[in-house]
Order: sequence, then C-alpha cells, then structure tokens
Amino acid sequence: MDSEASEVGSDPSRTILYAQVREGNPQMSIDEEDRLRPLNWPESGGKVYLGDVAQAALRALGPHDPPRFAESPVFDEQRWVLVSRANELTMTITSTAYWGFGLFKSCFMNQIEIRGPYGLRARCVHDIVASLGHKPWEPARVSKFESVTGAKLAEHRVAWEELVSRASEGMSEEIIELEDVTRRLRGKDESIEGILDSAETALYEARMALADRNAPAVERALGRAYTAIVEADPSTEVRSSEMRASEDLLDEVPLVDLSEEE
Repeated sequence: MDSEASEVGSDPSRTILYAQVREGNPQMSIDEEDRLRPLNWPESGGKVYLGDVAQAALRALGPHDPPRFAESPVFDEQRWVLVSRANELTMTITSTAYWGFGLFKSCFMNQIEIRGPYGLRARCVHDIVASLGHKPWEPARVSKFESVTGAKLAEHRVAWEELVSRASEGMSEEIIELEDVTRRLRGKDESIEGILDSAETALYEARMALADRNAPAVERALGRAYTAIVEADPSTEVRSSEMRASEDLLDEVPLVDLSEEE
C-alpha cells in the first residue's frame, strides 16, 4: 500500500486510520456477488480472513447491509478491500501485509477510511477501540509501519485518540445536559420526584458506562433518563444524540488524515 501523510483537515468529511491486526480470525465466506457472508454460506464464492480489527470496525459501524468486496482476496485470504455503509457513514477497510510477506497474522494492518458526519465518525472509532481492548495504532514493527503509512507512531496515536476523546466528550455533554434538565424540574411537582430519581439513577449509570468506554450502555442509560424526563414533563425539550451528531458538521474539528489514496 503506497501512501503519504496529508495536510491536516484536507478533507473534513473523511477520516483515515491505520491499525495493527493481531488476529486473523474470523474466517468468513464471500458470496457470488462479492458480499461478506458467514462461514459455509451456500454457493460461496470463496473464503476470507476478516481479522479482529475489521470485525470490530464493522460492529462499530452499526446495523448495515452485507459489506461488499471492492477487491476480493486471490491467493492470500487476508488481502482485500471491503466497503460497507450504515446510515450516514461509509467505511472502506483495506487489509494488507506491511512486513514479512504476510507469513504471519501480525504482518497485516488495516487501513480504515470512514466518511460522514464527524460526530458519527468519532463515535464509530470510539467503539472500535473499546471493542478491541488494545491500542490499534501500536504496530508489531514500528519502522515498517511508519514507512508504509508515511506517518510517525505519535501521529497515529493522536489521530485515533482525538476521535475517541471527541466521542467521549459528546456523550459527557449529553449526560450533563440531562442532569441540568433534571435539576430544573426538581421541586416543581411532588408527584414527579420519583420519576426524576429514576432519571438520576440512569444518568449515574451512564457516567459509569462512559468511564468503562461502553458506549452502547451509555446510550441505553441515556435513553432511560430521557424517557423518565419526558414522562415527568412532556413539554421538556432535550436534544437527542442524533441531533447532536448532525450539528457537529457545523463545528468541524480538524482531522489528521494520515494518507491520501493514489
């Protein structure tokens, strides 16, 4: 993969990240339309090793149609280009060996390109890191990784961590907003105090989940809090996370794109 470092913020609608693959599994099938399918899919057109990073990335993308291979594996089942879409996001994952001729699973890295609203991209990257449980920007061979990607390890770290931090900040802001609404409703009507207690409990759970980087649990807890607040006062207006994500387009944060495709 030939690539070079690009200027900061050269394409504010796109994020490009690189990740070290640690596991080649799961092995999956490719159907006759070049779509990714479970292993042993009927009328399979071939096999592919998806790897731990790509598996985490597709899960973080959320509900999506079966991803399609832009480039299917030929001799090496771990070399491929995969494209998937979910709502406003488009993700392209390129799996390639960057050292050792692909003889070991640690020879491989994934280039992950995500297009769409910045808030949604940040949330997706946050969930990838949380799912992997390790730092994907830490390679098995530092010098080779830096040479192939055209960026220093510190740049890779910053590119990942900026997005993870932005997603955490967004969820924290939403928790704070709901906490403020709950406080404003206190003392207005004794009959809703128990409902507000439920909202506060849910917001506490949201904070605990955020500390654990468990974004799905944060969203579930926020949903419970929102429902309780609306039940306590149906006239209350609270911005949803979807609205916040769309508004992020108006407050774009410069990105560190680590490559430009040829």
